[in-house]
Amino acid sequence: MIEGPYFVLAVLGVLGTGVMAGVFCAFSTFVMRGLAALPPAQGVAAMNAINRAAVGPAFMSVFLGTALLAVVIAAVTLAVWPKDAAVELLLGSGLYLVGSFGVTAAANVPRNDALLRLEPGSAEAADRWTAYVREWTAWNHVRTVAAAAAAAAYVLALA
Repeated sequence: MIEGPYFVLAVLGVLGTGVMAGVFCAFSTFVMRGLAALPPAQGVAAMNAINRAAVGPAFMSVFLGTALLAVVIAAVTLAVWPKDAAVELLLGSGLYLVGSFGVTAAANVPRNDALLRLEPGSAEAADRWTAYVREWTAWNHVRTVAAAAAAAAYVLALA
């Protein structure tokens, strides 16, 4: 079992990645389904409002804070290489950084930015809405699984 600073880092890692897995899961299981059920103009407007609100301090503190924590855990693990749980700590960090943070930057945010450029009531927005929901949600499933797997890896580091 890991001790001292590694224990604290792993517990914080479980909390951060677990919270993010929950947020992503909520979007995949009911938020996007609810938005998809709206007429396209309303769905686009609502998603744009959500995307603007997401860059506020509450969400960004947890999302970016967990990414920073994953970097710290990986760096400390690589520098010191603890006797126990090094693989689990690195796996948890990699899963979150690539599968949640990286996918957000590479797949979800570009789609959000493109949606923000559309006029919600336009024909173009209506044409793109269904594909946006399908693609964004598929990538969000990846983020959900990656964050949950990262939390599980950090839990295993504590065992």
